[in-house]
Amino acid sequence: MPGESEQAPRLQPRWFIVLFWKAHRALFRVTGGRFGLWPARAQRWGAMRLTTIGRRSGQERSVMLGYLEDGPNLAALAMNGWGQGEPAWWLNLQAHPQARAQLADGTREVVAHAATGAERARLSDLWRSLDKDLDGYARLRSTETAVVVFEPRISVEG
Repeated sequence: MPGESEQAPRLQPRWFIVLFWKAHRALFRVTGGRFGLWPARAQRWGAMRLTTIGRRSGQERSVMLGYLEDGPNLAALAMNGWGQGEPAWWLNLQAHPQARAQLADGTREVVAHAATGAERARLSDLWRSLDKDLDGYARLRSTETAVVVFEPRISVEG
């Protein structure tokens, strides 16, 4: 089959990936949010701070994520640093899909869902256009990586 003999891209050790994202989150906190977020561009993903509600604790949980813009929506990969298992933020969103996305230019109230079908294929192609190793990284995981879409949450005034 095509691609079976392709070698998977080399990842940094798991401890390094985890440390990097913890340091990223700490930089954001220490600088009061002045550093750590950047906007998505045509040929570059952006960084956002996503706040979810913990599925067990009911408490707010925040994480730094890479994202792409897709019209009014945002899209992220639930890749868990390309490690096994689902990331906690995605499990939280499956239980409580409403969240807050803090971007470099402001905060958005959003509701999340997993992209499927044509939407998933289109967004996966968009991610692939920015990362030539995306499919290789995905092959390192035993489960499919969810493409998560964050749609603007429309508030209904009483």
